[in-house]
Amino acid sequence: MKTNVPFKPLKLNIQFFAGFNLANVLLQDAVTGAVPKDEGTLVLKDFMQQSAITKLAKFEEMTKPEKEFTYLATGPGAYWVGEGEKIQTSKATWLTAKMKSKKLGVIIPVSKEFLRYTVKDFFNQMRPAIAEAFAIKFDQAALFGTASPFGTGVSVFERATTAGNILAHDDAGKLYDELNGILALVEDGDKDVNGFTTIRRFRQKLRGAKDSNGLPIFNDATAGATSQALGLPIGYVDAKSWDYTKALLMAADWNMARYGIPQGMEYKISEDATLTTVLGEDNEPINLFERDMFALRVTQQVGFMTLQDESFAAMTPDVTA
Repeated sequence: MKTNVPFKPLKLNIQFFAGFNLANVLLQDAVTGAVPKDEGTLVLKDFMQQSAITKLAKFEEMTKPEKEFTYLATGPGAYWVGEGEKIQTSKATWLTAKMKSKKLGVIIPVSKEFLRYTVKDFFNQMRPAIAEAFAIKFDQAALFGTASPFGTGVSVFERATTAGNILAHDDAGKLYDELNGILALVEDGDKDVNGFTTIRRFRQKLRGAKDSNGLPIFNDATAGATSQALGLPIGYVDAKSWDYTKALLMAADWNMARYGIPQGMEYKISEDATLTTVLGEDNEPINLFERDMFALRVTQQVGFMTLQDESFAAMTPDVTA
């Protein structure tokens, strides 16, 4: 029996088979799609271990690019009650916040030989580079508002500045007193600091700091334990994420900073693009076709927000030095 239905060639979606054959599919045969789940999970794990914000801030589960949640701004009060008297009631203050995720992307130029790697093996190789790039860019935006898609006044340093919670470091002063002063700035807003963040360059000063009894206030990381100062954990930031001209150290009630990661990573490779933001040895943008290279672009949605100014404080450099 003949039919008039036109023949259509069968098109296979390589990602449909991702559950069992990405270990065998070559990258050149799968130039776009979702990063394999296992490898994407490992990249995110590396990213979260390298980022100071993901170590300190509170994680919000996100299943969509936008999430609305409530948080406790002011707790309920208690009252003294005489025998047989009516107990007064008070109302806790709950506020609503809305966090939106933004697309974080990285482009990495790679030698053409990697096209003959399987998708799985390739992303295992690229894991450290992707995670580092994500962590640096995310911390830059969250800590200082550098090229931030989350809006102005949202970063930790901007919040501290708005609140006036800024303490200038004195190279000739006593670091113990200054750290105590940083804690006091946040405590004046009726919040408790639960961690510091800085870069390793500042660790030398922390290591030499002593209290009024001449005892060190800094405990370096040993046996997997986190570094501490005055009994509070320190999250170290990659130096490329930190603006040392603005701040030496930050302190916060990090429950007032939130982040979320709503979806998996996606990738695409290109063999003929010109990378305008990357210059070669001739000081010209890199043309992939001319150099027999390709570029990997990986994107990931990430959300971040801070909830109030008074929860953040910063120690700024000694401008008189």
